Amino acid sequence: MMNLDPAHPNSWPTPQTPYEEEALAFCRSWLGGQQQFTLYTSGSTGTPKPIALTRSQMQASARLTGQTLGLQPDDSALVCLNIRYVAGIMMLVRGLELGLPMTIIEPSANPLLDFTPGADTFAFTALVPLQLQTILEKTPEKIQLLNGMKAILVGGAATSSALEKQLSAIKAPVYATYGMTETVSHIALRRLNGLDASELFTALNGVQLGTDARGCLHITSAATNFEQIQTNDVVELLPDAGTGNTQFRLLGRADRVINSGGVKIQPEQVEQLINSALINESTDKGVLPSRLFVAGLPDERLGQRVVVICEQVAIDSQLWAKIQEVIREKLGAYAVPKDVISVARFLETPTGKIDQKATIAQIR
Repeated sequence: MMNLDPAHPNSWPTPQTPYEEEALAFCRSWLGGQQQFTLYTSGSTGTPKPIALTRSQMQASARLTGQTLGLQPDDSALVCLNIRYVAGIMMLVRGLELGLPMTIIEPSANPLLDFTPGADTFAFTALVPLQLQTILEKTPEKIQLLNGMKAILVGGAATSSALEKQLSAIKAPVYATYGMTETVSHIALRRLNGLDASELFTALNGVQLGTDARGCLHITSAATNFEQIQTNDVVELLPDAGTGNTQFRLLGRADRVINSGGVKIQPEQVEQLINSALINESTDKGVLPSRLFVAGLPDERLGQRVVVICEQVAIDSQLWAKIQEVIREKLGAYAVPKDVISVARFLETPTGKIDQKATIAQIR
């Protein structure tokens, strides 16, 4: 654990681990005026690739986040995401640019484990869904630490409907983020809890959005150097309701579309229905369902057959029949998964996302 106050760099401690050395080296490079940085994509949708980002891009992103969330100098930040990727690095940049004292710890499943409610306080943090799920499941007494924050960002992977339901226990605003390395972290937020909870992402000020012929989102902003970034994310753009900020519903990735019998199926929609059904049928509301994802496996007759891959648990046959009926009613017969495959543990990317391709390759 290392504490850095941007206002007093001469008092920064000596790093005790290689990870702390890496974090401190970046902070000193930033304060030294370095103009360009090379980061790597997470590799969740392909081979990790280097992305060159300029100082001005990263500053624009950090300042916009501070403005959106109302962060002020001396608001303390907990940095617990991997600083080798954009989400963690941008936590450091926000601290340095906005004057936020930072507590930096190496990524772990439960980043609040060594902190004490009342004795330790933070105004701001960013987590991956697995970290937030672990806190809620394993150490609910730590929720007090979350409740004292101005904002909690959740990104790196989609938040399940099961996790979102649990977030009612947190009083502080929790936001799902939408963004990537190329957009220098998030360009849109979605409130996950409280009266302002929404299914829609709202673009940050100055971010321009559009779609290509596939219905996939493209993004232009100061953080992209005003260059258009084309994504593979299929979205539904909503008309501007007079706020000046575009809203969109994220439907899924174009490269995850399953073609089963000539019918195109967006697996994220099937996943949402399954997770909702598992929550509704759960008798123990304090336990989140196992992680799962929907995929298309080769099939001689259909081309691809829809399957569900679960981690560590099998779905009861009676419950599964109910789930199949819900999917058939909502999305059609071709979207109904033909099999449920249980694996001991999902393989993951370095940033904690489920590596679907590697997991599928393991079970074939």
